[in-house]
Amino acid sequence: MTRNFEWAKIDRIKEPRVAMRALIGVLVAANLAAAVMAFRPFGGSAEDLRRRAGGLQDQLAAAQAHVVITRKLVEKVEGARRDGDQFLARYVVDRRKASSALNEELFRMAAEAGVKPGQIANEYEAIEGSDTLQMVNIQVAFEGSYQNLTRLVDLIDKSPRFLMIESLQTAAPQGNSGLMAVQFKIHTFVRGALEDAP
Repeated sequence: MTRNFEWAKIDRIKEPRVAMRALIGVLVAANLAAAVMAFRPFGGSAEDLRRRAGGLQDQLAAAQAHVVITRKLVEKVEGARRDGDQFLARYVVDRRKASSALNEELFRMAAEAGVKPGQIANEYEAIEGSDTLQMVNIQVAFEGSYQNLTRLVDLIDKSPRFLMIESLQTAAPQGNSGLMAVQFKIHTFVRGALEDAP
């Protein structure tokens, strides 16, 4: 009985009316698919594609502008690093040579100003946040006339060693000599870690 049923289905498809209905159904489905593709293409309509292309052009322009700004920032950072390295090389003494170089500089300025140098003491301090710089606190005494000591202050202020006068204390002139004693506290910086100490 199942055999007769299967043959009956196949025979029925061979009928022109059923075949035409099937063909019309396939054509309607194909027309619907073509209409969907024509009115709503998978990539979007031409207007959608133009809008999307415009948006992508705007994004590209913004990204290119960001790249230009970033390159300028990189150039500025590299320039600042180069200038900082040149500044340190020019004005900041290496830690291994610091004591002799700073003492020599102070003695040279004292001789140029016409004052007599006294004892010099250097104390090194680590600078928080820096592995390569230290602060040097210099305690030094000088003796001379007021004009000569004023000249010494000017020389220290203009020193290429980046010396900064923290404080100075004077004592009244002793006797009729007119010479004053001045105790300076000077700060400066040196390159190198504390382990580099001689």
